[in-house]
Amino acid sequence: MSFEDLATERRNPRRIDGRSTGEILRLINEEDSGVPMAVGRVIDEIARAVDAMHGRLTDEEARLIYVGAGSSGRIGVMDASELKPTFNFDRALAIMAGGMEAFLNAREASEDDEGQGAEAVRDAGVGVRDCVIGLTASGRTPFTIGALREAKSRGALTVLVSCDPGVRHGFDHEIAIDVGPEVIAGSTRMKSGTAQKLVLNMISTALMVRMGKVYRNMMVDVTPKNEKLVDRAIRIIAECAGVDRDTAGCYLEESGRNAKTAIVMIRMKASRGEAEAMLRERTISEILGD
Repeated sequence: MSFEDLATERRNPRRIDGRSTGEILRLINEEDSGVPMAVGRVIDEIARAVDAMHGRLTDEEARLIYVGAGSSGRIGVMDASELKPTFNFDRALAIMAGGMEAFLNAREASEDDEGQGAEAVRDAGVGVRDCVIGLTASGRTPFTIGALREAKSRGALTVLVSCDPGVRHGFDHEIAIDVGPEVIAGSTRMKSGTAQKLVLNMISTALMVRMGKVYRNMMVDVTPKNEKLVDRAIRIIAECAGVDRDTAGCYLEESGRNAKTAIVMIRMKASRGEAEAMLRERTISEILGD
């Protein structure tokens, strides 16, 4: 496929240059407004990928690995980096073309080497337990495709997230969001980037919910590493366990600063060890039955 045939390279018929600032911003906003609807059209594909990934990630040795280049790579790095503080999930890894230095200093040429993508996957020791999400707006970035092909050959579950429904590679799950041409042709940090970010938000959040890291719409596995997060953990315990803040604070410390454990300790009148044992076998919703 030539570059001019890619959906992400098409020219938008709504001309943006020659307009006033307000008109430029309204045009961008109008184009952006269609992105959530485009994502909504692939919900079924996203759900199938989440279910498959959840099946693997219940294995405590399994990892969630993001691979991408350029804007797509940066979006993957951001999603991976949020999972530890938000959900206490420490099995996420991001691989970016050009290495982490490329997050701030673009290294465009690095995305053209399929072999480097495969090598990065080998270096990460990707195996049959792992789930690998490849991000590429065009659906053809060699580094990302090479990484996914190597991951698939090693038995990992492979998921491709792209913005060109016409590109298919035969990976386990392929999620293609048709956002239409960018406001500026080829500027995939815009609608394509927004679509990829929305899909990753959905995938990672749904996975964490399925894994029991959310209770009553609260992040009960939050890692309380600063003043704000300690306060959040105390508020979560107080609301979910029906106790005052002082009691919640005491149980947060007694639980080893684990809000979810503290809630189970209070609600089930259990010791820390008993609560931890229960949570190894069942989700907090299953334990509390509500």
